[in-house]
Amino acid sequence: MPPLSIACVTETYPPEVNGVALTVAQVVEGLRAQGHRVDLVRPWQPADADRPVAADECLRPGWPIPRYAELRMGSPNPLPLLARWRARRPDVVHIATEGPLGWAALQAARRLGLPVCSDFRTNFHQYGAHYGLGWLAGPIEAYLRRFHNRCGRTLVPTEAMRQTLAARGFQRVEVVGRGIDTQRFAPGHRSEALRAAWGVAPHERVMACVGRLAPEKNLDTVLRAYEAARRAQPGLRLLLVGDGPLRPALRARCPDALFAGTQHGEALAAHYASADLFVFASLTETYGNVVPEALASGLPVVAYGQAAAAELVVSGRNGRLAAPGDATAFIDAVIQVLGDEAGRQAMADAARRSVEARGWGTVVARIARLLAEEAGPAVGPRRPAGSLGATLPG
Repeated sequence: MPPLSIACVTETYPPEVNGVALTVAQVVEGLRAQGHRVDLVRPWQPADADRPVAADECLRPGWPIPRYAELRMGSPNPLPLLARWRARRPDVVHIATEGPLGWAALQAARRLGLPVCSDFRTNFHQYGAHYGLGWLAGPIEAYLRRFHNRCGRTLVPTEAMRQTLAARGFQRVEVVGRGIDTQRFAPGHRSEALRAAWGVAPHERVMACVGRLAPEKNLDTVLRAYEAARRAQPGLRLLLVGDGPLRPALRARCPDALFAGTQHGEALAAHYASADLFVFASLTETYGNVVPEALASGLPVVAYGQAAAAELVVSGRNGRLAAPGDATAFIDAVIQVLGDEAGRQAMADAARRSVEARGWGTVVARIARLLAEEAGPAVGPRRPAGSLGATLPG
């Protein structure tokens, strides 16, 4: 495949810590490693104050997202992108997030007649229910549908997500999957010294959950499962890796839990591998990168049967699944896994094997092929230049 010139637009990128930022970085770095030129467009971050801006970066003004102060929304102004892409026209625009900056990129690309691919990465319309904004779910979903249907195609991580979006009127949706760094996340990173620092004896078990400590992660179910399992295993410990607005309330409710805060790189890998079971009760994920990370680290996973868990976890083999929203079944699954040590160990061995072949190279190559197809003849009729602004909010 000839090298592509790709403009990649994202509202979040490392050093910000979240699944979207880390996944987009894997794709950008992977495309560059495969010889493609990627011009990265993202909001300015405080960490940028101490470093020069690279020629292949376009930093736009950004503002903190309410209740997510560590994340930023980009400017909705399309004019700088129009000027940048007129000066150096990309073959294709890849929009990773659907926020104000993504909208500006879509508007600019359509005015210039540039082909566009988008990612559907975050269920914004579902998050509102956890912040008293459930009444906005309909308008937000309508916006997302209009946004993505104005792109040549929309990329999603699972077949279940493709079917869900198609049933809601989203068009030209394609599955690309997600990769996992099996070198970074591996059982070999288990640290007895770290477990000793947690105050955990060799025979005691650690139940881990990694992610933002926020309402949309459904941590009440995690704590209920821990409390129920601990009645049978008094030495069980709960490890929460991450930070967020619920931390004070969670600490007050469960003072004996291990609050590790946000972890990165080798430290994050060690926290995964030093646990014995991974639990994930979120019902708002489009994928959930923590699931394959836990499996690669050799942890059985208990989760609801949706998103990444539905694709990767086989009940009784490398973890257990509960029907989405069935908290009783979720809690019972945790108790079952922790109550059978031989079975838990067999699941741990199978967990690693179940994701060993899911490297990022294959996923990035598929994304590059889809972008190349979009960069060729236009798919479907294009709306007249300038018409987008009348249909999407400015």
